Amino acid sequence: MIRHLVLFKLNEGVSRDEERVVAGARGFAELGAQVPEVVSWECGWNVTDRPIAYDFAINSSVADTGALTRYLEHPAHQAAVAPWSEFATWVIADYEI
Repeated sequence: MIRHLVLFKLNEGVSRDEERVVAGARGFAELGAQVPEVVSWECGWNVTDRPIAYDFAINSSVADTGALTRYLEHPAHQAAVAPWSEFATWVIADYEI
């Protein structure tokens, strides 16, 4: 099993209540159910306000590295992640569980 963890940091001057950000979060909320390879899916806004904290997180799992590749290449994933490049940066970690 592979855990796919993604942390998003909104760009300077971008707030989570902007329409494009709200739409982006909604896209991720719906994504897990759209990709057959996803075994588990959680996402949401950070509830703490610390200088080192990221703003939004995705915590998901897939069966193996092949499933991870299919998830990353899936059109629904591509559509959900595309808008985020306009208003955020992110880091990822993919590890075995």
